[in-house]
Amino acid sequence: MHRQFGAGPFILSENILLESAEHRGVATDFVHTSAYGQWGKVMVELVRQEDESPNTPFRDMYTRDQEGLHHTAIFVDDFDSAVRQFADSGLALATRCKTKTGGVEFGFIDATATLGHMIEIYESSPTLLGFYEMVRAMSIDWDGRDLFAVPG
Repeated sequence: MHRQFGAGPFILSENILLESAEHRGVATDFVHTSAYGQWGKVMVELVRQEDESPNTPFRDMYTRDQEGLHHTAIFVDDFDSAVRQFADSGLALATRCKTKTGGVEFGFIDATATLGHMIEIYESSPTLLGFYEMVRAMSIDWDGRDLFAVPG
């Protein structure tokens, strides 16, 4: 992706720890690694599930050996209100999680029947906005040589 489209550099976050995670009403560990990079004005997240649990939003769409577009992400003003609005439109919350670091709550709305992918939602916060800005800033004047970058 970086050679073909110029996306990057990527910040790697391995084995993301969650304070809590529930998928379709069942508690799950949902162990995953993400690489975050910039592609023009769009942040790109490349995700790999690290555990064997079938009870995750990734396994809803892909087996361990498959890959593809899993979700788009949006900021919402109020998490619970957004979940209700999506539900009123026939789109159910599939997964709800909270990160151990930073306490960021996020969820996946199941829009696979209509859009072909999930919609990740999370409330805006200074921590999250700062992370988005850091990823964007690291992409400015990036020479494309080092695929992964260390924030600092």
